[in-house]
Amino acid sequence: MILTVTLNAAIDKRYVVDGFCIGEVNRVKECTYTPGGKGLNVSKPAAIAGAQVVATGFIGGHAGKYIEDSLKPFGIKSAFCHLKEESRSCINIWDEKNKIQTEFLEPGFTVSMEDFWRFTGQFEELARQAEVVAMSGSVPKGLNGTAYQRLIKIGKDLGKKVILDTSGTLLELGIEARPTMIKPNLDEIRMLTGKSCDSLDEMIRAAGEIHRRGVEIVAVSLGKDGSFVVCDTGVYRATVPKIHAINTVGCGDSMIAGFALGLSQGLPVEEILRKASAISAAAALREETGYYRLEDMERLLPEIEICRIGGCNELSIGE
Repeated sequence: MILTVTLNAAIDKRYVVDGFCIGEVNRVKECTYTPGGKGLNVSKPAAIAGAQVVATGFIGGHAGKYIEDSLKPFGIKSAFCHLKEESRSCINIWDEKNKIQTEFLEPGFTVSMEDFWRFTGQFEELARQAEVVAMSGSVPKGLNGTAYQRLIKIGKDLGKKVILDTSGTLLELGIEARPTMIKPNLDEIRMLTGKSCDSLDEMIRAAGEIHRRGVEIVAVSLGKDGSFVVCDTGVYRATVPKIHAINTVGCGDSMIAGFALGLSQGLPVEEILRKASAISAAAALREETGYYRLEDMERLLPEIEICRIGGCNELSIGE
């Protein structure tokens, strides 16, 4: 079982407009509503691949009930901590005319420490049954930067593989608990290491520094140029084929889903990286966030090129 943690779940609303004009009335051509928050955008791709997925975190009100109901068609089991306040909405506006994307992210409700301690007891019981725990995204108001750190410690003490995908202080304090894997972007690597990372070689060395702090797998996305992983067995680079991307929102979360799947199946890191890259690329082909078609993933899988570009001690891309 894969347990996903979404402490700040939301309803994701995607509006398609033909020319977004600030200060004017904008007519929406199309709109879609999906259960969202980064953790749930991990849950859906993992479930599509056939994994048993349990989703936990905080939800509230009628919006929270909608989130739970929307997960049922994916076969995702809900095990959320319920609050009275309404869960937030996150709005993504796609301007077809100008090919520009704009997002509005609500802050959501406030969680008390009493609510959090109630949740941690529930989380521990769920984590006991999981092979992999994937925790992602921001935290609600009321929680501080140690929230993920505490949850990671619970998961690691239970002997579970724990993936952390967040940013800022949450990431900085989270890695002190030594999660199994993180997926920082360029800005986050710079924050964690203080290095400029102006070249791929520098990025790899910086990722290696984080790895030496006790993070088993450090995966870094390079966008259309693929990604790389630093781990105990070396440095691996994934190159993806050119695709016509329709919606890249949530592709990083889909990649996390691929890593969670691979870790739960005990695959070697090369195959985990290949699967994660194929799921992420397949997700970019769809308008819906956190969704892909299995046939797209299976078609892309053999086209993902994985090469070992250095040993963990070398941390160099070579010639």
